[in-house]
Amino acid sequence: MRSDDPAEPAPDGPRLRPLSARSVVLSLLLGAHPPELPARELGRLVESFDLGGSTLRAALSRMVAAGDLRRTDTGYRLSDRLLERRRRQDESVRPRTRAWDGDWELIVVTATGRGPAERAELRTRLAGLRLAELREGVWLRPANLERPLPAALDEVAERAATRPARPAAELAARLWPLDAWSGEARTLLGQVARTGRPAERLTLFAAVVRHLLADPVLPSALLPAGWPGDALRAAYADYRQELQGEVRSLVGGGGPHASARDEDRRP
Repeated sequence: MRSDDPAEPAPDGPRLRPLSARSVVLSLLLGAHPPELPARELGRLVESFDLGGSTLRAALSRMVAAGDLRRTDTGYRLSDRLLERRRRQDESVRPRTRAWDGDWELIVVTATGRGPAERAELRTRLAGLRLAELREGVWLRPANLERPLPAALDEVAERAATRPARPAAELAARLWPLDAWSGEARTLLGQVARTGRPAERLTLFAAVVRHLLADPVLPSALLPAGWPGDALRAAYADYRQELQGEVRSLVGGGGPHASARDEDRRP
């Protein structure tokens, strides 16, 4: 499957989006320590992911122009901006939690006179904070996440702690499609076990990341039995290590990255 082929749905799984050359390059550079590779070695690596030389060269040119990559004396390095964005994504994929005491976060949108685009952007931001909308303008979730809410939220909403009268498990089941999320997570885990080709695994784990970002990360008391969230996170963590190992193996010893690889191998 080449990166520009139409996505083919697995017989028993979700439709997977084909990955762009940009996504492949970013994933490979994130698997390198430091996140920099010589152009020749990057070309060798992308061959395993069904990308040709002309496609790679065009992608690299666009990425440098967009500020995603920086040219170095020997090759290409990820920009600080993308490294910071990846750090934030990693935190979202594996969020920090705390013991739940029964309180819920409550956010009530108070701003008026906003256009459709502004309202849609706010909804996206609130959903990204793993809040769910009870009714228009009223968002909540169990207060078990160890993360600050953006200060800018105070300009458009009021926040408070609350304990709803409705049983917590019943409310959680109303706010989030828990059975649907769990079912797709199990399907993805099954595909992880069956998928071997590098290009297909990279595409699959991009879908895993998207799914993990939609995990409500609820207290265990509010989750259905056998919740697969931790198993899916562990599979993603294993893949990250696998991808880093493939980059080290294909690039080989020596060169400007040898010291970093040696650091990784030390106990």
